[in-house]
Amino acid sequence: MIPEELRKTLAEMIDQAPRPRELAVEVMYRLQHHYGYLSDEAINEGAELLGLTTLELEELATFYDFIYRRPVGRFVIHVCDSVVCWMLKGESVLSYLCRTLDVAPGETTTDGIFTVVPAACLGYCDHAPAMLINGQFFGPLAEGEIDRILEDLRNSPCELVVCR
Repeated sequence: MIPEELRKTLAEMIDQAPRPRELAVEVMYRLQHHYGYLSDEAINEGAELLGLTTLELEELATFYDFIYRRPVGRFVIHVCDSVVCWMLKGESVLSYLCRTLDVAPGETTTDGIFTVVPAACLGYCDHAPAMLINGQFFGPLAEGEIDRILEDLRNSPCELVVCR
C-alpha cells in the first residue's frame, strides 16, 4: 500500500494537471522508486489515482525501458544497443557484461546487485559504446573499464551511482 504521504503528493500533482493521464509516466516512476519496481499493487494504485484501468497503465509500463515490472538489482545497467554503439562494439559490451555477471539480458545476478538491460538508445553517442547505471553514464567502454566499474559498484555502500 502506498504510504499516505506519497498518495497525497501524487493526488495533488494529478489534481493540478490539465490532463492527468499525461502524468502516467511520472506517477509510475514515483511508485517504482517507492517499491523498487512497478509491482502489480503499484499498477493498481497508480491506475486508480490516474483514473485509468490497470490494463491501460500496464500497457504504458511495458512500453518503457526504464519502468521495471519485476524486481531489479541495486544497480540497473542499461547497455546501449543503438546503431552507433553497435558499430563501435557495443554488442560486445552487452555480451561481455552478461558473461562476466553470468546473466542473460534482462536478468538480475543471483546476489541481487546487478540487472543488465539492453536499451534502444541512451543518447550518449559521442561516448559510444556506452551504458547507463542508475542514472550515470559510462563510455566509451572497453572490458578493463567495465571490470573496474563493476568492482567499484560491488564495493559501493550507495544505492545510486551518484552517491560514490
